Amino acid sequence: MKAVGIIVEYNPFHNGHAFHLEASRKVSNADIVIAVMSGNFLQRGEPALVSKWYRTKMALLNGVDLVFELPYGFAVQKAETFANGAVSILDAVGCDYLCFGSESGDIDSFYRTIHYLNDEHENYENNIKQYMNKGVSYPKALALSYQQLPNSENFLDLSKPNNILGFHYIKAIIGQNSSIKPVTVARKNANYHDENFTSETIASATSIRKAIFSDEKKIKISQYVPEPTKKLLDEYMNHYGMYHNWENYWDYLQFRLIQASNEELQEIYEVEEGLENRLKAAAIQSTSFQEFMQKVKTKRYTWTRLQRLCVHILTNAQKIEMTKFTEKASYLRLLGMTTLGRDYLNQMKKHFRLPLVSKLSSFKEKEITLDITAARIYAMGLRGIQRQEMLKQEFIEPPIYIKK
Repeated sequence: MKAVGIIVEYNPFHNGHAFHLEASRKVSNADIVIAVMSGNFLQRGEPALVSKWYRTKMALLNGVDLVFELPYGFAVQKAETFANGAVSILDAVGCDYLCFGSESGDIDSFYRTIHYLNDEHENYENNIKQYMNKGVSYPKALALSYQQLPNSENFLDLSKPNNILGFHYIKAIIGQNSSIKPVTVARKNANYHDENFTSETIASATSIRKAIFSDEKKIKISQYVPEPTKKLLDEYMNHYGMYHNWENYWDYLQFRLIQASNEELQEIYEVEEGLENRLKAAAIQSTSFQEFMQKVKTKRYTWTRLQRLCVHILTNAQKIEMTKFTEKASYLRLLGMTTLGRDYLNQMKKHFRLPLVSKLSSFKEKEITLDITAARIYAMGLRGIQRQEMLKQEFIEPPIYIKK
């Protein structure tokens, strides 16, 4: 079977994702869709709205055939590392294509830009250093440095979030010498960071989450998400009594920051340049995560980077561990499959280039420890019996199977 891979978070799965999924099948003429999906904490340093198991169900019920988890060490990372881990998994399971959404919609523009930046590498790096020395954040320094290059306006717009990810996906494919063929489809209607509904049917995940947390009774999201997503969101709320956001974890983060010594915080991934002092001071003064973030945010440290850093503090993800996650994943964590996905698995798993993990208790690799810790920390956002249930789930939950 011909397989197309997609790299997703589905926080939650919405109509734009359904459009991308259908377009991925068409443009690749694939028989099967394989998704690599972030776990309970996401690339922008946020807890997912609902657990990875519910998001896996959303994926399978809406047309994905196989779902593998992107390990924590790649998922809660900058774009380059995120892309390296995800591409390595799709390559290991035999994907023929990778299809991603982009603002560009033109795959040739990505290759032209990669070649252009290779030619302008020295100038580009010098520009980055100059902006960083002025106190500019790393992502902003990248964008400004790119804009300073001659004729950059004739190439890919690397200020757009999906273009940036696609750029790193293709770099990862080239760097890993993968045979995967990348293809892209243009994003439809809503932009990645749109906070308001701008279309009658397509909305960004950001605007959907904002509506959910603003006033669920007042703002209807039904027209922006497929029916299986709506049912699963309702089911999650009925069962767990909440959706996850950073405020559910603020007490734990505040405790960790106040309790930990400066030396301990300095060992946490992404804590640099004396940032531990600023974090501790803000934790003592703040009454919510939002207030805390507003106090620690600076021109140099973006909101996203600080959120990722906060996740790493919660999970105690240390530099010595996280720096191992740079190029390729070392295992395949299967989260779910349809009947077609199971058929593909049975045909292809002997050819997979990484060990397949379907039962966590039988897998002893050290790299998976961070995934387990992250899942347990995520469960701490719940209360009572629901928390205990989710704390156990990581070890007892088999891969989800959807018969269709």
